[in-house]
Amino acid sequence: MTRYLDLAGVCSCALLGGAVARRAGLDLFGFLVVGIVSGLGGGMIRDVPLQHGTPVALTDYAYLAVSFAGAAVAFLIQVSEQSWTRLFTALDAAVIGFWAVAGANKTLAVGLGWLPAILLGTLTAVGGGALRDVILGRVPAVFGGNGLYATVALLVAAVTVLCSYLGIPEVGIGLGIALALVFRLTAVHYGWNLPSGLVALYTSRDVVLTRHWESHARANMQCS
Repeated sequence: MTRYLDLAGVCSCALLGGAVARRAGLDLFGFLVVGIVSGLGGGMIRDVPLQHGTPVALTDYAYLAVSFAGAAVAFLIQVSEQSWTRLFTALDAAVIGFWAVAGANKTLAVGLGWLPAILLGTLTAVGGGALRDVILGRVPAVFGGNGLYATVALLVAAVTVLCSYLGIPEVGIGLGIALALVFRLTAVHYGWNLPSGLVALYTSRDVVLTRHWESHARANMQCS
C-alpha cells in the first residue's frame, strides 16, 4: 500500500512541477527536471535519514518513469491559466495527503516511533515542493502565505500515526487523505494562514526607530 501511495504522490508532484514549469515558461528539459525533482524529492529526503537501504526512487524504476510521465503530461496538455490554477490547488492537496500518509507509514514500518513518523511524514509531504521552489529561485511555499501547507501535512501525519497505534492503519490512510483534501482546499479558499505577528511587530518597531532617528537628525540640523 505504501508503494502505491508513494507512486500517487510522485505522479501528482510531477504534475505540479510541470504546472510550475509552464508558468515559468521553461522548455521541455526544464519541464522534466522540475517534474522529477518535484516528484522524487520528498521521498528521497525521507529515505536518506531512515538509513534503511538505498532510496527507493533509485532502485524501483517505476518512480522515475511515473515522474517522467507526470511532467510530460503537464508539458503536452494545453489548458487555460484558470484551469491550471484549479488543478494545481487540487493536486497540491492530494500530494499532501499521499506523501504525509506514505512517509509516516514507512517510518513506522522501519521500527521508529511516533515522533519521527510525524516529522518524516511532514517532511515527505513538503520536501519535493520546497526543492522545486529552490531550483526555480522562489521562496519555498512551505515557509508561509500558502494556505496552511505544512500545518495540513503535520496534521495528516499525526492522524495517520494515531490510527496506526490504534490498530486501524487502513482507516488512517483514507482519513488522512480525505483530511488533507478538505483542510487544504478550505484553507486556500478562505485564505487561512498561520499568523505573522512577529514580522508585523518587528516591522512596526523598525518604523518607530526610523522615525525617531529622523526626528533626532532634523533637531540636530536645526540646532546647527
